[in-house]
Amino acid sequence: MSVTMYHNPRCSKSRQTLGLLQEKGIEPEIIEYLSEPPSAAELKRVLGMLDKGPRDILRKKEAKEAGLDDPGLSDDDLIARMVANPIVIERPIVVTGNKAALGRPPESVLEIL
Repeated sequence: MSVTMYHNPRCSKSRQTLGLLQEKGIEPEIIEYLSEPPSAAELKRVLGMLDKGPRDILRKKEAKEAGLDDPGLSDDDLIARMVANPIVIERPIVVTGNKAALGRPPESVLEIL
């Protein structure tokens, strides 16, 4: 099973999720999304697998600081700004096959494995 994790090693939930996967014998492909942000197309694909819109995976405080809390922004504009400023993307996100889960709480990723 191929598993990919959008990871921020400085985030405790992201580290906990990685540890949980490793306890299950899974070594995911790690994408440190702050240094390797997803493309707009990839972020749209992941959002589709999560069955969420871009506002659903915004880190509220960081989004406000970055001026992304404007309700007038279209989804495409918001996604473009998320790609340009990936710190606003909630983490971690785990992807396997055509399924994805947000690791908040970390145990929620077990549902897609």
